[in-house]
Amino acid sequence: MNRFNSMFNDLRSMRWRSAILLIFFFGLLTMGISERMIAQDKPNIIILLMDDVGYGDLSSYGHPIIKTPNMDRLGEEGIRFTSFVTAMWCTPTRTQLMTGRYMPRIDFGGGTGSDGTGGLPGSEVTIAQSLQEAGYVTGMAGKWHLGYMQDKFLPPNKGFDSWFGIPYSNDYRKPWVQTDEPLGLFRDTEMVEFPINQNTLTKRYTEETVSFINENSNSEEPFFFYLAYNMAHLPIFTTDEFRGNSDAGLYGDVMSALDWSVGEVLAALKENGIDENTIVFLTSDNGPWLNLPDRMLAEGVRPWHQGTTGLLRGAKHTSYEGGNRVPAMIRWPGRITPGQVTHELVGMPDIYRTFMDLGEAELPNHTLDGYDLTPFLLGEVEESPRNEYAYFRGDLEALRVGDWKLRLASGEPELFNLQLDPSEQYNRVNEDHEIAVEIYQKMLELAEEVGVNVSESNIKVQ
Repeated sequence: MNRFNSMFNDLRSMRWRSAILLIFFFGLLTMGISERMIAQDKPNIIILLMDDVGYGDLSSYGHPIIKTPNMDRLGEEGIRFTSFVTAMWCTPTRTQLMTGRYMPRIDFGGGTGSDGTGGLPGSEVTIAQSLQEAGYVTGMAGKWHLGYMQDKFLPPNKGFDSWFGIPYSNDYRKPWVQTDEPLGLFRDTEMVEFPINQNTLTKRYTEETVSFINENSNSEEPFFFYLAYNMAHLPIFTTDEFRGNSDAGLYGDVMSALDWSVGEVLAALKENGIDENTIVFLTSDNGPWLNLPDRMLAEGVRPWHQGTTGLLRGAKHTSYEGGNRVPAMIRWPGRITPGQVTHELVGMPDIYRTFMDLGEAELPNHTLDGYDLTPFLLGEVEESPRNEYAYFRGDLEALRVGDWKLRLASGEPELFNLQLDPSEQYNRVNEDHEIAVEIYQKMLELAEEVGVNVSESNIKVQ
């Protein structure tokens, strides 16, 4: 009998130990699942940056002929901005997006186009680097334009796990630019194609993006992908399947290809079941290149191969709104209330700050020019945190404060009320002189802070 009791106690002890081990391993499994759930709570982030696409080029922004149903869907299912501003050409806009800072704050040490020896210095922290540190898988396809001459300037050394694209604008070759640098297509830090078949760039960038989404949709880590199209920067190209596809000529065909690309990205998110927890942001780097230099009118390039600023004045390379105000939309199903249209002022540096905060990334320890839009996007507050935006082109040419914008690049001060006069037709510097003086003082302070001059004018605002 004692022998039987001893065997029973041993068996019961074994069962207890097994139960404890089972609970222990179940706890570890639960911790793993919880950690994965926490990681997955961070949203995936996709940035779609078009090139030289104007404020009036999307059907949702009033184009009467070009149809952009997939782009428009981002606004219909999210929020569409009517006062989203960027820099007035490629590199400073990409600087704002990647670093959250106005370009004059940064010493590039030279140009970033062909033959340029400059690039983003190591003191700058890109959004990709910080999100990577926060546990994101990162990838990029398309145009970089933030330095290439040394490998340390290229995307794989600026926070991107992968890159497939070209180092600068697609016109950096003869006859448009007098350079002997090869305009090549890169895979990470190696050139893999020269010369480039530009007809297929949009298609191949899209395939790269969809492949990245497919590969990372089941990952425990969230992802960040940056698709920087070369189109519709001149010279424009598209595949045969899109040629003649629109009623708006070659430019309309190129826009149709870009819209198709957006649709492919959205479809990939849906098919992989990650649509609800993925933020998609679409915009353009600046307005259309309507004031073309003569060098661009070669190899079939025509002035009408560019888009439209809609009701806005000016174009790329100018500090009028047509150069800086662009279409922009953010979609985040279940978090951003769909169908919103807002005229609140939002700037490109805000995208850096917002996505850094949403990705729980560490902010750099230097001055940022962006604001966290999260409370505004989620409907917790009614107003954007941004009230000012500076327009630099070497010097500080203009500053917007609230509804008012003072511009000093035309030889005389120009003061516009952008709420009442978005086309910048009515100069109110004489009628509202005190407002002009207040903004001018702010311009002087900002210019001194970042180390540039304020544009000269024949009539001093003081």
